[in-house]
Amino acid sequence: MSHVISRPRLHGRASWHRRSAAPIRIWMGVLLVVILVHRWVPDFRWVMVHLVTLGLITNSIMVWSQHFTESLLKNRLPDGSRRRQLARIRMLNVGIVLLIAGLLSTWYWLTVLAAVLIGAALTWHGTALLGQLRTALPSRFAVTVKYYVVAAFLLPVGAVLGAVLAAGLSAPWHARVLLAHEATNVLGFVGLTVAGTLLTLWPTILRTRMVGFSSRITAVALPVMTGGIVTTVGGSLLGTVWVTMAGLAAYICGLVAVAVVMAGTACRRRPADYAGFSVAAGVMWWLATTVVITWLVAGHGFETAVLRQLTVPFVAGFLAQVLLGAMTYLLPVTIGGGPATVRAANRVMNRAAMFRVVVINLCVLLFSLPSDLLPSWVRAVVSVLGAAVFFAFVPLMVSAAKVSVAGRKAVAAPPSRSRARADTSGPSPAAPGGEVPPSRHGRGAVAGVLTVATAVVVGIALNPAATGFDLRAQGASPVQATGRTTTVEVSAEEGMRFEPASVEVPVGDELVIELTNNDPTNVHDLVLASGASSGRVALGQTVTVEAGVIGGPVEGWCSIVGHKSMGMGFDVIAVDADGTAVAAAPVAAQEAVGYPGPHAPTTEPVAEPAAAVDFGAAPGDRFVTRSPVLEPVDGEVESGRRVHRVELEVEETPQEIAPGVQLQGWTYNGRYMGPTLHGQVGDVFEITLVNDGSMGHSVDFHAGAVAPDGPMRTIAPGESLVYRFEAVRSGIWLYHCSTAPMSTHLAAGMFGAVVIDPPGLPDVDREFLLVQNETYLSPAGEPAAGGANAVVAPEPVGQGVPSLTMFNGHATQYVHNPLTAQTGERVRIWVLAAGPSKGMSFHVVGGQFDTVYKEGAYLLPPGVTGSGGAQALDLAPAQGGFVELEFSEPGTYPFVNHSLAEAERGARGLIQVSP
Repeated sequence: MSHVISRPRLHGRASWHRRSAAPIRIWMGVLLVVILVHRWVPDFRWVMVHLVTLGLITNSIMVWSQHFTESLLKNRLPDGSRRRQLARIRMLNVGIVLLIAGLLSTWYWLTVLAAVLIGAALTWHGTALLGQLRTALPSRFAVTVKYYVVAAFLLPVGAVLGAVLAAGLSAPWHARVLLAHEATNVLGFVGLTVAGTLLTLWPTILRTRMVGFSSRITAVALPVMTGGIVTTVGGSLLGTVWVTMAGLAAYICGLVAVAVVMAGTACRRRPADYAGFSVAAGVMWWLATTVVITWLVAGHGFETAVLRQLTVPFVAGFLAQVLLGAMTYLLPVTIGGGPATVRAANRVMNRAAMFRVVVINLCVLLFSLPSDLLPSWVRAVVSVLGAAVFFAFVPLMVSAAKVSVAGRKAVAAPPSRSRARADTSGPSPAAPGGEVPPSRHGRGAVAGVLTVATAVVVGIALNPAATGFDLRAQGASPVQATGRTTTVEVSAEEGMRFEPASVEVPVGDELVIELTNNDPTNVHDLVLASGASSGRVALGQTVTVEAGVIGGPVEGWCSIVGHKSMGMGFDVIAVDADGTAVAAAPVAAQEAVGYPGPHAPTTEPVAEPAAAVDFGAAPGDRFVTRSPVLEPVDGEVESGRRVHRVELEVEETPQEIAPGVQLQGWTYNGRYMGPTLHGQVGDVFEITLVNDGSMGHSVDFHAGAVAPDGPMRTIAPGESLVYRFEAVRSGIWLYHCSTAPMSTHLAAGMFGAVVIDPPGLPDVDREFLLVQNETYLSPAGEPAAGGANAVVAPEPVGQGVPSLTMFNGHATQYVHNPLTAQTGERVRIWVLAAGPSKGMSFHVVGGQFDTVYKEGAYLLPPGVTGSGGAQALDLAPAQGGFVELEFSEPGTYPFVNHSLAEAERGARGLIQVSP
């Protein structure tokens, strides 16, 4: 398949490859940037997945399916046709740009337009391939082009399904359409393309002949896999599990046939370089992940959270590895320059081949494990390592290109000069294709395993308690060990309790605790003051805690925020030979707030994180001020009623809440204080709650009058629910997490506002929303992701002294970014006291309210004649209303909670009034 080119300048198809591949290089750079700044990219997981699947994979398929079609049909197109091919690629990439812009801007019409452009580009591409197939002479490998045509016509269907997903669906429909979308695009468009290409590319990579049955089996697999995809999509959309499973099973049968062809070819000659290793690993992930998704659908039906677990294996394990493996072989061959040059470029592309493959696959495997099995710091370090090794492809590609260009120039140089250069750059004939000895691959594999193991150790070292490893737990006891072991069974139960809450252990016995989590909604752990820890335990999971030799009483507790204060304590009672409790004080310990694992006893005073806050300082450079403007009512009208569909995704992320204070927050949609919902009486709200956190969470909408048993229930990590209610009464309503302890969840950021306009509410020139809440902090006792230096402390809530009191989630944002108005304008300010425990007396310094609305009724109606006015709106926790006023003079008007202790803790801001 190599092309000997005698001129250094690129012409014809080589020039087309260079131009058509430019978007791939650009998207690879964009992907790298997004990975580096992902914390500031909205819905970054979606963005990264589509940068890979559309930016890298789809562009590559359009380029290389055309390349292989011409090669296999022996029907090279004239150079004039390249313009149409490039036009299709440009159409695709315009669609990709619009798709990402539609996500970031939330303009749905952009998403629809993007789907149309992407679908049209692939339809055009598939039609062009079909035309070439029909006009070409009969070919043994025409079946590969048939795979390309079917695959190209599947992507427009997947694009339509993607646009439907973006419209916002209820949880059951979202999961069903998501599975249909992934089956069409990943298993269909990409899978069929890969299956067809491997018929010829796999033996070419291995530098061996095809097995005799390859073409026949590949031809049979096409209708089997296509039928499986159609059945899977139909079953998903119908919501019929057995039909979906039948489709996936048929697809697996076709995929196994492809794998058999590959295995037969590999028996002739084993993979010996990065291209072979990477493609083989990618196909293994493809098959394994498809089997797993079939098993998950059988066990769980259609659940969005379950399907999301397979994103990493599909994207990183299958798609990325097959792409990079294929490119490793194809790029040197396509650039050409002669056999010596191709081998030299191959040697560069295959550097550290086995090391790279082992590291990538181990990282994908570890990152694909359930989150409760792999501590967050380990996941973070492993993901960074895997991404770094993946992107090592880029500098290797650049180096190989330089070698190829040098070789091409050498070919075009005068004979003596050409020979001289060939002598210095050409590889030894004993190393065809840049292969390396097996012994070097063995060393690379060992190095890869050790590298990943080191990454795991580093992750554990950053937060050893999260894994239950702590050297303090291994400390020698001053008590003579008996050599006996006492094993007890303990369970974490619903209602925040351990059962039993205490156990008796003879002094000198080694204690082993078998801990099972029976709480259907919450993650728990067990931490002992001696240093032993279970790590977080998911529902139904059982772990073993080795507590060591017991020499005296030992205190234990659940370290999940607030659980200890709710009663999740545990005591190990040491008893002597007579069964009498040993009278010794328990080891002192500090509750691990927000992070599992032990904390060493300390007598040093710990500074409260907000104690040193400069309330005159501006927010940090990375903080984005939350808009205080109340956006107009929106939502789609269905059957004469406006319907608001919102997805609330629970995320546990660092949040700046004051200058220098980074809270390890619990959030709805990634921000301290959830999104504001705005509607009118009679509107319907359909909320999909998705728990992507590490513990149980929930949501309670005060704006809805519904039985709390179902929609307000706590859901475990990975689960979702739909909360639907009709707004029957006007006012400003609180929503918040109702999982115990509620005060802790609310103080961590899980709250928001629903504004329902009173009928006939007059228009105003400016309309703002201010939600006050307070939080109670303690220092982050362990390294926290994203640099968080504070966590919520449940104990101070009862003491009633907050660390910070804020408007809209930050203590100083509106001091440095004031609200704005003009003299003579009518200004309405909605206010809500979110708590968890503090109310407010809202006051605008220098202003007087002529209209006051509180808890669904006017205290001072608009337009009432007379001299009456109001200076403050008093609100208890969970109460709200609005005030209206006009400013007659330009200036800077502070607004405060006139409970001045709270104003001095951050409940203040400014209104800048201009003439």
